[in-house]
Formats: sequence, structure tokens, C-alpha cells
Amino acid sequence: MRTGDWGNAILVFNRALQLKPNDLNILNDIAYAYYLQRDFAKALQTIKPVIGRNDANVQSFQIAGSVYRSIEEIKEGSKVYKRGLKRFPNSGVLHSEYGELLWQNKDYSAINQWEKGIAVDPNYPGNYYHACRFYYFTTNRVWSLVYGEIFINLESYTVRTAEIKTILFDGYKKLFSETPVPGDRKQKKQNGFETAFLKTMNNQAALAARGITPGSLIPIRKDFLNDWFGNNAALYPFRLFDYQKQLLEAGMFEAYNQWIFGSAIQSADYQAWIQQNKEAYDTFNHFQRGRVFKLPKGQYYQNR
Repeated sequence: MRTGDWGNAILVFNRALQLKPNDLNILNDIAYAYYLQRDFAKALQTIKPVIGRNDANVQSFQIAGSVYRSIEEIKEGSKVYKRGLKRFPNSGVLHSEYGELLWQNKDYSAINQWEKGIAVDPNYPGNYYHACRFYYFTTNRVWSLVYGEIFINLESYTVRTAEIKTILFDGYKKLFSETPVPGDRKQKKQNGFETAFLKTMNNQAALAARGITPGSLIPIRKDFLNDWFGNNAALYPFRLFDYQKQLLEAGMFEAYNQWIFGSAIQSADYQAWIQQNKEAYDTFNHFQRGRVFKLPKGQYYQNR
């Protein structure tokens, strides 16, 4: 399967199934191989009986849902995801992919699935990715920025990471280019966390007035952190900001910000920064690749 040899993969899986008839994991693998081969009829023929079994797992429903999404059977796909989520309500991946199915059908209630996935399974990255992109195209600056940065710490080195880094940089430009900054006006649906975030960010407006660049975002975000921990951290404990503070205290905050914004926006300048700050870059790079970023449950402040 990893080399794209679907035919031989299916052959071997079927031999395995002869040795262990009705094995759930083998049936999942066969259905997934057919899906990758784009033989959706055989994939459905294999996976439909599986999701009717009492021992069907998250992967079973995920595969079935993916097949229905591929053939644009929105109604049947919705039934599959609903059945899966009824059995596995805390599955981040099922919430994420059900949201993708709804979004595929231009159903904006997809955001409710992504938000639910974030609330119940805070360490699954897919829901942050989709929610960040969703909010980026709305006027909600807070959650696009917050979810985007969480995402790139959970999924740090993929094509999607590069996409979200660009969205983050543009999101900061949009935040400070609005007059007034969103924190200056009352928003009907704004909750306490959003208000605190925007008010604290608004305190950095003078710095932002000089222009938003990868370099200028460093003091802006540093002063935001100092203000946040002086006024809001006790009321709204938040792992992302704790992590930023950890990097700031360890002398890695500049390298972290360059990794986010410099690498995505000004690649030539970023390479020059690396050459001039090789020790700082190496220290952060080693730390970044060696750590596991995890979020605790209960730090969910998006009250919908």
C-alpha cells in the first residue's frame, strides 16, 4: 500500500483474510486499498458490512465516510458519520471528516463539527486546520489566529503547515488593518476570551502601525504575552500561550516566530536570518523536533 501497489496489497490482504476470516483490521485494510485504487464499488462492498458490526472501529467509519465523500453521496455519507459519532462521540477524526463532507456540500454548519472535534479531542490537528481556514474567510480574527497556531504546533512539517503559516501572517495584517481594531467595538457574539484577546492585541496597535513583517510581529507578540499573563492568564489558562511563554523565557521566541512567519513569507530573508543566527536556529530546531505539543481538555473557550 505504501508503494502504491494496490493490486498486490489486496491480494496479500485476501490471503491474510483466509487465515483469519472476518478479521476487522484486515477488512478495513482491504476496503482502504480499494478506496486508494479508486475502486469505490468494491470498497463499499467490503466496508458496508463492517460498519454494521458491533466491533466496527473509528477507522471503519472513517473509510466508509471517505468513500461516500469521493462519490459525492452526501446523504449516505452523513448517515455513516452520524452512526460513527453516536458510537465514538469523542473521535476528532470523525468530526473533522464529517465537517469536510458538509463543507463539500456548501453546508456551513461544518464549523460546528470542527468545533465539536476541538472540544472533545483537542490534540487531533485536522479540526484546527479546517476551523482556521473557515474563520479566516469570516470577520472572526481571534479563532483563525489561535487555531492556526495550534495547528502548526500539532502538525509542524507538512504542506498544510505552510498554508496555515501564510494564513497566520495575513491574519495579523487583517487584524491590525481594520479600523478600529476589533477589540475596540462590541460584538454581539464575542465571549470573554475573545474580548480579552482582542483588547490585549489592541494594546499593541502602536507597534503594529509601523507595519506588519515577520520581524515586527516578534515584539508585538512578545508584548501581547506580557500583557496577557499580567491580566488574563489566571482566568483563561491556555496551553498555546504557556508554550509561547516557555519559548520566550528560554530565549527561543525569536526563532519560533521566524519559523512561523519568516519561513512562509520571506524565504530569502529567513535563510539569511538562519545564517546569521545559526546557534539560535539549531537550538530551536532541535527543541521543536524533539518535543510533543499537547493540549489539555477543558481549555475550550469558543462558546457557540
